[in-house]
Amino acid sequence: MSDVLKLMIYLGTSLIFVYSRQYIQLREMFRGEFYALVLFAVVGMMIMVSGQNMLTLYVGLELLSLSLYALVALDRDNARATEAAMKYFVLGALASGLLLYGMSMIYGMTGSLNIADINTALMGSVKIHAVLILGLVFIVAGLAFKLGAVPFQMWVPDVYEGSPTAITILISSVPKLAAFAFVIRLLVQGLPTLVADWQQMLMIMAVLSIIVGNVTAIAQTNLKRMLAYSTISHIGFMLYGLMSASMNGFVYAMFYVVSYVLMTLAGFGMILLLSRKGFEAEQLDDLKGLNQRSPWHAFLMLIVMFSMAGVPPTLGFYAKFTVLQAALQAGYLWLVVFAVLMAVIGAFYYLRVIKLMYFDEPIDTHPIQAPIDMRIALSVNAMALLVFGLMPQKLMELCAYAITRSLS
Repeated sequence: MSDVLKLMIYLGTSLIFVYSRQYIQLREMFRGEFYALVLFAVVGMMIMVSGQNMLTLYVGLELLSLSLYALVALDRDNARATEAAMKYFVLGALASGLLLYGMSMIYGMTGSLNIADINTALMGSVKIHAVLILGLVFIVAGLAFKLGAVPFQMWVPDVYEGSPTAITILISSVPKLAAFAFVIRLLVQGLPTLVADWQQMLMIMAVLSIIVGNVTAIAQTNLKRMLAYSTISHIGFMLYGLMSASMNGFVYAMFYVVSYVLMTLAGFGMILLLSRKGFEAEQLDDLKGLNQRSPWHAFLMLIVMFSMAGVPPTLGFYAKFTVLQAALQAGYLWLVVFAVLMAVIGAFYYLRVIKLMYFDEPIDTHPIQAPIDMRIALSVNAMALLVFGLMPQKLMELCAYAITRSLS
């Protein structure tokens, strides 16, 4: 699992570097610190994906988090970015505290920080105690913050909107792969004996995330903020796979998070493509009439929006279908019906973007100026959503192989 997720993280980070180069050059952020901090964040993600000890996992998480806080504030003259960094830092420190406190309680009850030893202790002599459950609550709260799940989602829209778009694309994408691995390591490998308790917590967070994400996104006029609430709802769907607590559920959750990262990279890549010096293409109105300015890029954005909405034959449809199937197999019929209804509501704000691109008159008539490598990468990224949607078997087999080899 760690090998596959690391390859995905490398791929995602490479795309981020290609998409963001022109953007950071025009905003005078093209400095060594940008690349150094992103690579430190990648190292943090590597440790989170591979760690087998609670302390190691925590070190990886902090390395990732501290790099992201610094990156958000990298554009020093931007008041919005500084404010976003402060919010992110304060709330992130609180979440780290919750996570550490939970880990200390688990350590106190089991006498080990090693995940395999914790599992063995809980299977054997250690009785399920109130302290263990309290520790689990703190751990799940810390994990929920890192994922951006309700009720710990307060930072997501503010940080997405306030950060420079080159940083937003990083925060919104590859760290979710590391957070997924973090959840698998701690809950599935370390605390499987407490499955009945963490299943209920994940269920509540999944339902709330889908409601808050989809309903609040409808009211947004800022594209980055809309995609932030969209992220919250996607995390809700991913939790559907995890809460089913079956091997299939974990495979589908991994498939969902990989699909989500591909969609998000393409979505924010399009915002970076349309931005230029002195202009951030982050309002919904900035997409008006995109089809008249560039039919090809409008078509790519159409695929991305269809995929995020879960319209066949895109990858997003298949990802949603599989996690709902896992929840259904686990006996959560009413939750599946609820999620389908919320997905229909959520389709509104994605289709609104398509309506603006194809049926409205353009406000911005500037030609799109972007490097050829960025255009090619974005085209391949968006078309992959269509190709994998038509032929999802290979990606699904890869996720199944990774999960079964790691957990069985």
